[in-house]
Amino acid sequence: MTAPNALDHVRPVFRRILVWAAVLAVALAVVGGIVGLLVSGTPGLVGGLLGAVLSVVFLGLTALSVLVALRVSKGQMISGAFFGIVMGTWILKFILFLVVLLLLRDRAWVDFPVLAIVIIVGVVGSLVIDVVAVAKARIPIGVALPGGSDGGAAGRSRDPESGHPRN
Repeated sequence: MTAPNALDHVRPVFRRILVWAAVLAVALAVVGGIVGLLVSGTPGLVGGLLGAVLSVVFLGLTALSVLVALRVSKGQMISGAFFGIVMGTWILKFILFLVVLLLLRDRAWVDFPVLAIVIIVGVVGSLVIDVVAVAKARIPIGVALPGGSDGGAAGRSRDPESGHPRN
């Protein structure tokens, strides 16, 4: 039997994040679209819907990058591959965000303030989702505590006659 790695424990957390992100996307699309429609007509509706789509794409990219990074780094969250993939995805998201905003800046068919507000609400909502999902997760850290069942002697062999840890 092999020892579990971080991927085994983190994967369910990020699956939960992706499910909650889908719920957030639907809520953003409905509320953002309706409010946008009421505030500025069809361009507001488009801005609300587009903001919801962009928010969920960015949230999904974050969760997906962590899952891919964990797989590539074989569950070692301290490896360069892990940080490279996660930070590379963050930089890609930032560039994509700027490009999208520049492309949509002066378009008559999208209400830019509605788009921006929905994206901001989506970012805040995704942060709340991340915090709640990770805070409720029960991810073991694999550290023997003093006074634990092994007496703090994790990883040390025991003398077969006395049962005491060997140094």
